[in-house]
Amino acid sequence: MLLLRPGAVLALVGCLALAACSSWSVDPPPPTYDVRSATVVADQALPPVSPALIAATNDRVNASIAATAHSTTLPQVAITIRLTDVRKARGFNRDRSSAKVNIDAAALDGGSVVAMASFEIRTVAPDPATADELMAEDIAARVRSIFSLTMPRLAN
Repeated sequence: MLLLRPGAVLALVGCLALAACSSWSVDPPPPTYDVRSATVVADQALPPVSPALIAATNDRVNASIAATAHSTTLPQVAITIRLTDVRKARGFNRDRSSAKVNIDAAALDGGSVVAMASFEIRTVAPDPATADELMAEDIAARVRSIFSLTMPRLAN
């Protein structure tokens, strides 16, 4: 027969009570928005951010917005994607690129910022000619993930 001390019983009961409380603290799902448009801008930097990177990111994100359909009424927003600290052709092989990205989602009715997101991407591109396209796709993929946008169909 197993005999428990009163202190051990209280500790066991306390642990069980804490375990039960942990299941109550479920994080709510992140808010969802109906993204209507996107604008990609870059901070003034030296060297300047490639216009090809800005255009490719803008095209990919806006294609995702056009491909996304919402069945419920969601708050409508316009997002501004700001590329900061873009670094290309880094590393020993000069094949590494990175960028910091800040996103503001502004309500269409009033223009107040209702959500913000930040992330950093790192891309390896052995061919320097494809670095902008790969970075643009990485940025667009993260934006699609954050705002639940649909991946557009690939062109024939």
